[in-house]
Amino acid sequence: MPSAITVTSLQHVLAGTPADEVSKIIQADGGVIVEGLFAKQVDRFNAEMDPIVNEWAEGVKGNEWMMEFAGYKTKRVTQLIARSKVFREEMIDNPTMLSYIDTMMLQTSDSYWMNAAQVIQLQPGEKTQMLHRDLENYPVFRGYGPQAPEVMCNCLVALSDYTEEMGATRVIPGSHLWDNFEDRGDQAQTISAVMEKGDALVYSGKLLHGAGENRSNRARRALALAFCPGWLVPEEAYPFVIPMEIARTLSPKAQQLTGFRSFHNGKLGGGSLWQVDYLELADFLGFNQGKVAL
Repeated sequence: MPSAITVTSLQHVLAGTPADEVSKIIQADGGVIVEGLFAKQVDRFNAEMDPIVNEWAEGVKGNEWMMEFAGYKTKRVTQLIARSKVFREEMIDNPTMLSYIDTMMLQTSDSYWMNAAQVIQLQPGEKTQMLHRDLENYPVFRGYGPQAPEVMCNCLVALSDYTEEMGATRVIPGSHLWDNFEDRGDQAQTISAVMEKGDALVYSGKLLHGAGENRSNRARRALALAFCPGWLVPEEAYPFVIPMEIARTLSPKAQQLTGFRSFHNGKLGGGSLWQVDYLELADFLGFNQGKVAL
């Protein structure tokens, strides 16, 4: 196992910092905190989600490993496009956020999916989550170590106070560069990604991280926006849960992120994906001006 880390905090930048500067920090440390990225939206988004989150059950259904991973005292709410107007109109296609995601996702794909979007609320008493790399959703890439393509990345937004006592996400800076991705480190190597409400942790899918222990008497809430290349299957099956009447109102970029447009591989060569009779999906659905749905 690599020796103990010496980094005591993640680097911070202001929202709007040029993408190439943010990319250099992510390449070096594995992640960066972007201050105020969603400061204008967080309160209105919370107001929409509060009634749903308050009634949501803790934990998830599934096998024993998934229940342990998700947390027995953690609430996870998905289908955010249908459940939040603020999310679908102001957050999913936020150009500043996507400029940072582009630096990772567009290395191997002309476009990409929103892999998953969920509100994650750690209730008081929730224990520390196991350390993991998001890349492990696609386990074949684990064997490539740091040479693996960027097949997942994440933007984790603080929707509440985000302190160490409340269970702020813990990370191991530099772990995205370890030779052996079977090595998941240990908690002694982690630091806490403390943030203000509206800040976001943008990080590589290769970075080891996990939720901290909530030792406080307050819930810790975050919004996790994960992304993957267009040639991989995402975690959430958006075209089956987003009503067509809502999908038609989304921006072209949001439609792309949620699977209502085809994926093309012109940059690196290769074919187009997610088509109907070789038609661009957006044309088939009548989303493009002058096109009629078949």
